Formats: sequence, C-alpha cells, structure tokens
Amino acid sequence: MSTSLSIDRGQAAQRVAVSVILALSFSHFLNDMMQSLVPALYPMLKEAHGLSFTQIGLITLAMQLTSSLLQPTVGLMMDRRPQPYSLAAGMGVTLVGLLMLARAEHYLPLLLAAALVGVGSAVFHPEASRVARLASGGRHGLAQSLFQVGGNVGSSLGPLLAAFIVIPKGQGSIAWFSSTALLAMIVLFAVAGWHRREQSAPVRPRPRHAAVPVVDLSPRQIAWAMTILLIVVFSKSFYTTSLYSYYTFYLISRFHVTVESAQLHLFAFLASVALGTLVGGPLGDRVGRKYVLWGSIVGVLPFTLMLPHVGLLWTGILTAIIGMTMASASSTIVVYAIDLMPGNVGTVAGLFFGLSFGLAGVGAAALGKLADATSIATVYQLCAFLPAIGLLTAFLPNVGRPVPPQREPASAPVRGSANA
Repeated sequence: MSTSLSIDRGQAAQRVAVSVILALSFSHFLNDMMQSLVPALYPMLKEAHGLSFTQIGLITLAMQLTSSLLQPTVGLMMDRRPQPYSLAAGMGVTLVGLLMLARAEHYLPLLLAAALVGVGSAVFHPEASRVARLASGGRHGLAQSLFQVGGNVGSSLGPLLAAFIVIPKGQGSIAWFSSTALLAMIVLFAVAGWHRREQSAPVRPRPRHAAVPVVDLSPRQIAWAMTILLIVVFSKSFYTTSLYSYYTFYLISRFHVTVESAQLHLFAFLASVALGTLVGGPLGDRVGRKYVLWGSIVGVLPFTLMLPHVGLLWTGILTAIIGMTMASASSTIVVYAIDLMPGNVGTVAGLFFGLSFGLAGVGAAALGKLADATSIATVYQLCAFLPAIGLLTAFLPNVGRPVPPQREPASAPVRGSANA
C-alpha cells in the first residue's frame, strides 16, 4: 500500500514538473517575442531615424552585449545561491526597455532601451535553464529543447507582429506589448514558488528513466571539448545573426520585395528555427549529442553555399532548411556542455547563452560595417563558409549518450538539487 502511494505521489510530482517546464517554455516564448521586436523594427527605425547599417548593428550589439556579459555572472551567482524570483524581476527590466523603445525619439535612447532588453534576457536565461533541468527528471535534452523552443517560437512571431501591428500603427504601439511582460511575471512567480517548495521537500526516489550521463574525461579533455563548443557557437552565432538582423534588407535589396513580404520570409526562417530546436534535444538524448552537433553544423554547409546564388523561391526554401538544421544544435550544445560540467548548470547555461548573444551582437555590428562598405549580398557570400568551422566537432568526445539506469528499489533516496 505504501509503495503504491509512493508511486502515485511520484507520478503527481512528475506531472507538476512537466507543467513547470511548459511554464518556463511559455515564459521564454513571451520573453523572446518581446526581444524579437527590436530587430523586426529595423527597417522602420532605419527610415524614421535615418540610421546607417552600422548604427543598426550597434543597436543589436547593445542588446546582445549586455546580455552576453551578464549571463555567465548571473549563472554563477544562481549556482551558488538560487534566486528563482529573479526570473520575474528580469522580466520587469524587459518591460521597462519596451516602454523606452516605444517612446525613444533619438538614437541614444534606442541604444539604452535595447540594452535594458538585453539585461532582462541575461537574468532570465541561465536561471530558467537551471530550473528546467531540475524539473527534467533526467530527460535533459528534451527539457532543454522544450524550454528553448518556446523562445524560438516567440522570436518567429516578432516579424509578424511588426508587419501587422507595429509598422502600421507606429513605434508607440510597442508599448502595447508591456502586457505580455506582466503576464510572464505572473507565470514566473508561480514557477519560483514551485522551486522553493522543491528545495525544501524531502528526498524522493529517482525516476527509473532518469539516466545519469557518465563523464570519464581528464580536465584537459574537458577544456578541449569546451573550446571546440565555443568555436562552434562562434560560427553558428555569426551566421544566424546575418539572417536575424539583415535578411529583410537582403530580400528588399536583391528581390525588391515589400517590407511586409520580407517580414513574412523572416517569420518562415524563424519558425524553421523553432522546429529544429524541438527536434534536436530529444534526438541527442537518443543517438548521442556529438552526432547531432556534427549533422547540424556541418550538414548545413551545402545549403549556405547555395543561398547567395538562387532566386526568391529557393532563397525561402534554403533559409528554412538552414534554420531547421542549424537550430537542431542549439539545445544540444548547452546540454552537452552541462554533461561535461554537471555541477555548474547555471554557469554553463549562462556562458553559452551569453556567448551566443554576445557573438550575435558583435557579428551584427561587424556585418553591418561590411554591408556599408560593400553590399548585403557580399555579407551572405562570405558568411556562407562559416559552417565549415563545424568540422571541429569530429574531435569532440562522445559524451551524453544515456547510460541505462540501474534497477533500484522505489524507496531509494535521491536528493533533489538545483545542480542536478
């Protein structure tokens, strides 16, 4: 009888944990939807304020650099002393950034507003990743994918919202989206309450499916693997930001489409990114993370090389394939790195999220400068070769394949941990 009651309680706890992951994914959806409004508005802001491509790139740099510099620090702090209510506080900073963006009439306020949006993102991502892993029940790739896909779907809606709401209504309509930040804050308060109860709860049995990855590597091997991952993130971030920040300009310049049509093409690309993210994490749980990384980063190379030389129809098709294929590595990279350093979930998540954002910002500024000096078409011709750096993934150790869990009594205690 007691065993049956224990199993029922364990199943109920697992259902609550799944709800927590979905709540984090929904919050990620709202966070990145608001964040994606900034680049989606670039064509309107460029015309309204007379901005150059270099200035556009600096707006992205301001948003991404603040996020990049703060995320590893926030992650380290949360590993040492978890602060789940900081999730709602970070969303509040994003709310302030949106209101400033709606009111900005000059370039410097635009930069400050973008920086505040970056600060909110810096607080949100590492702590949310840590809580999602705590609730994963051992299915780390699936949990990370569900968490990240919420952000990807939110990012994909930015161009649609810009095309059908903000551009017709004007810059001030951005303030309407402050209500989504308030909604996210409410959801994250509930998640923080679950986290506090989880930390004070008695020990529970480990779920039978919760495989623990075994890492038998020397510190030098771990350092080498982390270095390769960071280099791969560099190539991925630079190429992704070329589409994220300048794809609409490329379509308008080369194919003379309308701003609304360009935004719809950007939406299709970002939607393919969401799909790829959802597939990549569970696939890494099944076949091993190294193989997903290899197929994602290197497998996209033929398509990036073809992209600058095709017409509008094939441009849309190829960018969708590129987005889906490259994004399948997003959650896999983070989970692979955490498998290498399992006791530092927040720090590692903050490092890789922060690095991705920071490199994206630097890439946007550098590519904007290149576009001003040459042309948008030249940017894509040069960026086409970046995925070749992914060949380095061949030297990664094969960690992260699930080890079949040992059969153990249902009463075997396993203490929950924020670093689990």
